[in-house]
Amino acid sequence: MSKLLIVGTVAFDAIETPFGKTDKILGGAGTYIGLSASQFNVDSAVVSVVGDDFPQKYLDLLIKNNINIEGIEIVEGGKTFFWSGRYHNDLNTRDTLDTQLNVLADFNPVVPSTYKDADIVMLGNLHPLVQLSVLEQVENPKLVVLDTMNFWMDNTWNDLLKVIKKVDVITINDEEARQLSGEHSLVKAARKINALGPDYVVIKKGEHGALLFHEEEIFFAPALPLEEVFDPTGAGDTFAGGFVGYLAKTEDISFENMKNAIIYGSNLASFCVEKFGTERMQELSAANVQERLEEFKKLTQFEIEIT
Repeated sequence: MSKLLIVGTVAFDAIETPFGKTDKILGGAGTYIGLSASQFNVDSAVVSVVGDDFPQKYLDLLIKNNINIEGIEIVEGGKTFFWSGRYHNDLNTRDTLDTQLNVLADFNPVVPSTYKDADIVMLGNLHPLVQLSVLEQVENPKLVVLDTMNFWMDNTWNDLLKVIKKVDVITINDEEARQLSGEHSLVKAARKINALGPDYVVIKKGEHGALLFHEEEIFFAPALPLEEVFDPTGAGDTFAGGFVGYLAKTEDISFENMKNAIIYGSNLASFCVEKFGTERMQELSAANVQERLEEFKKLTQFEIEIT
């Protein structure tokens, strides 16, 4: 089984949707990715930073899920990164109400010595210079996966291009793919992004599924239609965690196996949105995951006679 290194925020969120609102709850890309990847019982570690206001029970939750936390720095007297947002009725758009970088403003990631040889590195959505710093500390990963967003495209373009050049897979949503490439067509967008460095481009389309591009090959995975969606906040990171978790477990980073990884990532993301924050991911069982995979199989499998 491959060793997985995850770099991303471990944070507090306060979320408001048409279905309710929360006070400060556990959030952050590193948290969602780690909890999702833990479904595959992989050897993983999270590199992040929190303040001393971060509850021990949340750190214990990560440990309980077999996630190494040596790389999570606790800053004495510091406050943990906080984000607050309100979703519109369609749940596809949201307004950021508050962002407090706090200890994240001076984050200098330190990869634990036992994970410098990680086989797979998942660079969660952070400043490109932080992502580059991590890549300088690891020894020769077989696969590097990058997540980023339009904020970094707007504010750190040159640094972002430097890190994109060094990764194997990039995961972004359709709006970000269009901004990064300057192309409206997602097929053309993926081709341009390929030329920037990554061999594989994953474009997330929320409730409309995800696309995987590699050279001239394309794979599409639908999202499972759900009766109720409460909170989409961590869906993209949960998807990424399922994607890299499956690849780490199977030790196969071929295009064909990435197709399966996309399905596993989509499957886990479908659970994440059913409750606020990480609540659903904390209570998820292997039986739940297997049962829903069967639903995905029924959704996508068909026979057709081509004449």
